[in-house]
Amino acid sequence: MQSRPRQQELRPRVTSGGPRRAHARREKLIGELNEILAHGDKVSSDDAVAKLTPKSRDLFNMLPPAIANQLMLERDPHGNVQVAKIEAERLLIGMVDHELADRKAAGEYAGKFSAVPHYMGYEARCALPTNFDANYCYSLGNVAGALIDNGRTGYIATVSGLTRSPEEWAPAGFPLTMMMNIERRKGKNVPVIKKMLVELDSTAFKIFKAQRSAWMLSDEFRGPGPIQFWGPAADEVTMILASEARNN
Repeated sequence: MQSRPRQQELRPRVTSGGPRRAHARREKLIGELNEILAHGDKVSSDDAVAKLTPKSRDLFNMLPPAIANQLMLERDPHGNVQVAKIEAERLLIGMVDHELADRKAAGEYAGKFSAVPHYMGYEARCALPTNFDANYCYSLGNVAGALIDNGRTGYIATVSGLTRSPEEWAPAGFPLTMMMNIERRKGKNVPVIKKMLVELDSTAFKIFKAQRSAWMLSDEFRGPGPIQFWGPAADEVTMILASEARNN
Protein backbone atom coordinates (compact mmCIF):
# COMPACT_ATOMS: atom_id res chain seq x y z
CA MET A 1 0.00 0.00 0.00
CA GLN A 2 1.25 3.46 -0.85
CA SER A 3 0.13 6.63 0.87
CA ARG A 4 1.53 9.99 -0.17
CA PRO A 5 0.35 12.76 2.19
CA ARG A 6 1.02 16.21 0.73
CA GLN A 7 0.28 18.86 3.33
CA GLN A 8 0.10 17.47 6.83
CA GLU A 9 1.02 14.46 8.87
CA LEU A 10 -1.65 11.80 9.32
CA ARG A 11 -2.32 11.34 13.02
CA PRO A 12 -4.34 8.46 14.46
CA ARG A 13 -7.60 9.39 16.10
CA VAL A 14 -8.37 8.41 19.66
CA THR A 15 -11.79 6.79 19.76
CA SER A 16 -13.85 5.67 22.72
CA GLY A 17 -12.94 2.12 23.67
CA GLY A 18 -10.11 1.90 21.16
CA PRO A 19 -8.94 -1.23 19.33
CA ARG A 20 -9.91 -3.53 22.19
CA ARG A 21 -13.58 -2.61 21.96
CA ALA A 22 -13.51 -2.85 18.16
CA HIS A 23 -12.00 -6.33 18.40
CA ALA A 24 -14.66 -7.39 20.92
CA ARG A 25 -17.40 -6.19 18.54
CA ARG A 26 -15.91 -8.18 15.66
CA GLU A 27 -15.64 -11.27 17.84
CA LYS A 28 -19.27 -10.88 18.90
CA LEU A 29 -20.42 -10.50 15.30
CA ILE A 30 -18.54 -13.61 14.17
CA GLY A 31 -19.84 -15.57 17.18
CA GLU A 32 -23.42 -14.64 16.37
CA LEU A 33 -22.99 -15.56 12.70
CA ASN A 34 -21.46 -18.91 13.69
CA GLU A 35 -24.52 -19.69 15.81
CA ILE A 36 -26.94 -18.66 13.05
CA LEU A 37 -25.13 -20.75 10.42
CA ALA A 38 -24.38 -23.71 12.71
CA HIS A 39 -27.42 -25.81 11.85
CA GLY A 40 -26.30 -26.68 8.34
CA ASP A 41 -29.34 -25.20 6.61
CA LYS A 42 -28.60 -22.59 3.98
CA VAL A 43 -29.42 -19.16 5.36
CA SER A 44 -29.64 -16.11 3.13
CA SER A 45 -27.60 -13.06 4.00
CA ASP A 46 -30.77 -11.04 4.68
CA ASP A 47 -32.16 -13.68 7.05
CA ALA A 48 -28.85 -13.94 8.91
CA VAL A 49 -28.60 -10.16 9.31
CA ALA A 50 -32.18 -10.02 10.61
CA LYS A 51 -31.22 -12.46 13.40
CA LEU A 52 -28.21 -10.44 14.56
CA THR A 53 -28.32 -8.21 17.61
CA PRO A 54 -28.65 -4.50 16.74
CA LYS A 55 -24.97 -3.65 17.34
CA SER A 56 -23.71 -6.65 15.38
CA ARG A 57 -26.16 -5.85 12.57
CA ASP A 58 -24.83 -2.29 12.38
CA LEU A 59 -21.26 -3.58 12.21
CA PHE A 60 -22.15 -6.14 9.51
CA ASN A 61 -23.82 -3.46 7.41
CA MET A 62 -20.69 -1.27 7.68
CA LEU A 63 -18.50 -3.95 6.07
CA PRO A 64 -17.67 -3.83 2.36
CA PRO A 65 -20.07 -6.16 0.49
CA ALA A 66 -17.27 -8.54 -0.52
CA ILE A 67 -16.13 -9.00 3.09
CA ALA A 68 -19.71 -9.37 4.34
CA ASN A 69 -20.26 -12.13 1.76
CA GLN A 70 -17.06 -13.88 2.84
CA LEU A 71 -18.27 -13.92 6.46
CA MET A 72 -21.31 -15.85 5.23
CA LEU A 73 -19.22 -18.63 3.65
CA GLU A 74 -19.52 -22.22 4.83
CA ARG A 75 -17.84 -22.84 8.19
CA ASP A 76 -15.00 -25.29 8.77
CA PRO A 77 -15.66 -28.70 10.41
CA HIS A 78 -15.35 -27.08 13.84
CA GLY A 79 -17.99 -24.45 13.06
CA ASN A 80 -15.50 -21.58 12.76
CA VAL A 81 -15.09 -18.89 10.11
CA GLN A 82 -12.59 -19.94 7.45
CA VAL A 83 -10.30 -16.98 8.04
CA ALA A 84 -8.00 -17.87 5.16
CA LYS A 85 -10.87 -17.20 2.73
CA ILE A 86 -11.47 -13.69 4.03
CA GLU A 87 -9.49 -11.08 2.11
CA ALA A 88 -8.38 -9.14 5.17
CA GLU A 89 -6.08 -6.95 3.07
CA ARG A 90 -9.04 -5.67 1.05
CA LEU A 91 -10.98 -5.05 4.26
CA LEU A 92 -8.08 -3.01 5.64
CA ILE A 93 -7.78 -1.02 2.41
CA GLY A 94 -11.51 -0.32 2.38
CA MET A 95 -11.52 0.84 5.99
CA VAL A 96 -8.48 3.10 5.48
CA ASP A 97 -9.99 4.53 2.28
CA HIS A 98 -13.29 5.25 4.06
CA GLU A 99 -11.53 6.87 7.02
CA LEU A 100 -9.36 9.06 4.81
CA ALA A 101 -12.40 10.15 2.80
CA ASP A 102 -14.06 11.26 6.05
CA ARG A 103 -10.93 13.13 7.12
CA LYS A 104 -10.61 14.79 3.73
CA ALA A 105 -14.24 15.93 3.92
CA ALA A 106 -13.53 17.40 7.36
CA GLY A 107 -10.43 19.19 6.08
CA GLU A 108 -8.09 17.06 8.19
CA TYR A 109 -6.30 15.28 5.36
CA ALA A 110 -5.21 16.43 1.93
CA GLY A 111 -3.11 13.54 0.71
CA LYS A 112 -3.70 10.70 -1.74
CA PHE A 113 -4.15 7.03 -0.98
CA SER A 114 -3.67 4.34 -3.62
CA ALA A 115 -3.43 0.71 -2.52
CA VAL A 116 -2.78 -2.52 -4.42
CA PRO A 117 -3.75 -5.64 -2.43
CA HIS A 118 -1.67 -8.78 -2.36
CA TYR A 119 -2.33 -11.77 -0.11
CA MET A 120 0.95 -12.94 1.35
CA GLY A 121 -0.43 -15.62 3.70
CA TYR A 122 2.25 -17.98 4.89
CA GLU A 123 4.83 -16.09 2.83
CA ALA A 124 4.59 -13.15 5.22
CA ARG A 125 4.92 -15.09 8.46
CA CYS A 126 7.41 -17.84 7.74
CA ALA A 127 11.15 -18.13 7.43
CA LEU A 128 13.20 -20.19 5.01
CA PRO A 129 12.98 -23.92 5.81
CA THR A 130 15.81 -25.28 7.90
CA ASN A 131 17.71 -28.41 6.92
CA PHE A 132 15.47 -30.31 9.34
CA ASP A 133 12.31 -28.86 7.76
CA ALA A 134 13.45 -29.80 4.27
CA ASN A 135 14.49 -33.34 5.23
CA TYR A 136 11.24 -33.88 7.16
CA CYS A 137 8.99 -32.70 4.33
CA TYR A 138 10.89 -34.70 1.70
CA SER A 139 10.57 -37.77 3.93
CA LEU A 140 6.82 -37.32 4.43
CA GLY A 141 6.37 -36.93 0.68
CA ASN A 142 8.32 -40.11 0.01
CA VAL A 143 6.26 -42.00 2.60
CA ALA A 144 3.01 -40.73 1.07
CA GLY A 145 4.22 -41.83 -2.37
CA ALA A 146 5.15 -45.28 -1.04
CA LEU A 147 1.71 -45.69 0.56
CA ILE A 148 -0.01 -44.79 -2.70
CA ASP A 149 2.28 -47.04 -4.73
CA ASN A 150 1.37 -49.96 -2.47
CA GLY A 151 -2.36 -49.28 -2.56
CA ARG A 152 -2.60 -48.23 1.08
CA THR A 153 -5.35 -45.65 1.44
CA GLY A 154 -6.78 -44.18 4.64
CA TYR A 155 -3.30 -43.77 6.14
CA ILE A 156 -1.38 -40.69 7.20
CA ALA A 157 2.34 -40.55 6.43
CA THR A 158 4.52 -40.38 9.54
CA VAL A 159 8.22 -40.31 10.35
CA SER A 160 9.62 -41.04 13.81
CA GLY A 161 13.03 -40.94 15.45
CA LEU A 162 13.46 -37.33 14.37
CA THR A 163 16.23 -36.51 16.84
CA ARG A 164 18.54 -38.92 15.01
CA SER A 165 20.11 -38.33 11.60
CA PRO A 166 17.67 -38.53 8.66
CA GLU A 167 19.21 -41.83 7.53
CA GLU A 168 17.96 -43.39 10.78
CA TRP A 169 14.40 -42.02 10.68
CA ALA A 170 11.61 -44.60 10.69
CA PRO A 171 8.88 -44.08 8.03
CA ALA A 172 5.40 -45.49 8.58
CA GLY A 173 1.72 -45.21 7.68
CA PHE A 174 -0.72 -44.57 10.52
CA PRO A 175 -4.42 -45.49 10.00
CA LEU A 176 -6.68 -42.44 10.13
CA THR A 177 -9.34 -44.47 11.94
CA MET A 178 -7.03 -44.80 14.96
CA MET A 179 -6.93 -40.99 15.21
CA MET A 180 -10.72 -40.65 15.27
CA ASN A 181 -12.69 -39.51 18.27
CA ILE A 182 -16.50 -39.35 18.58
CA GLU A 183 -17.68 -35.78 19.16
CA ARG A 184 -21.04 -34.03 19.14
CA ARG A 185 -21.38 -31.84 16.03
CA LYS A 186 -24.58 -30.13 14.91
CA GLY A 187 -26.69 -32.38 17.12
CA LYS A 188 -25.10 -35.64 15.92
CA ASN A 189 -22.30 -37.91 17.09
CA VAL A 190 -19.67 -37.95 14.35
CA PRO A 191 -16.12 -39.34 14.10
CA VAL A 192 -13.53 -36.55 13.87
CA ILE A 193 -9.80 -36.27 14.36
CA LYS A 194 -9.27 -34.95 17.87
CA LYS A 195 -7.88 -31.44 18.20
CA MET A 196 -4.25 -31.30 19.23
CA LEU A 197 -4.11 -29.11 22.32
CA VAL A 198 -1.19 -28.29 24.60
CA GLU A 199 -0.21 -31.45 26.48
CA LEU A 200 0.15 -30.36 30.10
CA ASP A 201 2.07 -33.51 31.01
CA SER A 202 4.61 -33.18 28.19
CA THR A 203 8.27 -32.50 28.94
CA ALA A 204 8.22 -29.28 26.92
CA PHE A 205 5.31 -27.84 28.92
CA LYS A 206 6.90 -28.86 32.22
CA ILE A 207 10.06 -26.97 31.22
CA PHE A 208 7.94 -23.92 30.40
CA LYS A 209 5.96 -24.25 33.64
CA ALA A 210 9.16 -24.30 35.70
CA GLN A 211 10.35 -21.06 34.06
CA ARG A 212 7.23 -19.01 33.40
CA SER A 213 7.19 -17.18 36.75
CA ALA A 214 10.68 -15.85 36.06
CA TRP A 215 9.83 -15.08 32.44
CA MET A 216 6.93 -12.88 33.58
CA LEU A 217 9.41 -10.52 35.28
CA SER A 218 12.52 -10.61 33.13
CA ASP A 219 13.68 -11.03 29.56
CA GLU A 220 15.23 -14.48 29.22
CA PHE A 221 15.62 -15.76 25.69
CA ARG A 222 18.05 -17.30 23.26
CA GLY A 223 19.27 -15.50 20.18
CA PRO A 224 20.68 -18.30 18.01
CA GLY A 225 21.11 -15.99 15.04
CA PRO A 226 20.16 -16.71 11.43
CA ILE A 227 19.30 -20.18 10.15
CA GLN A 228 22.40 -22.28 9.54
CA PHE A 229 22.44 -24.36 6.35
CA TRP A 230 25.92 -25.75 6.93
CA GLY A 231 28.32 -25.98 9.83
CA PRO A 232 28.03 -27.46 13.34
CA ALA A 233 24.54 -26.06 14.08
CA ALA A 234 22.98 -26.70 10.67
CA ASP A 235 21.25 -29.97 11.53
CA GLU A 236 20.07 -29.26 15.07
CA VAL A 237 16.48 -30.18 15.84
CA THR A 238 13.96 -28.03 17.69
CA MET A 239 14.17 -27.62 21.46
CA ILE A 240 10.80 -29.36 21.92
CA LEU A 241 11.94 -32.47 20.02
CA ALA A 242 15.24 -32.48 21.88
CA SER A 243 13.53 -32.19 25.29
CA GLU A 244 11.14 -35.06 24.51
CA ALA A 245 14.04 -37.21 23.31
CA ARG A 246 15.93 -36.63 26.57
CA ASN A 247 12.86 -37.76 28.52
CA ASN A 248 12.51 -41.06 26.59
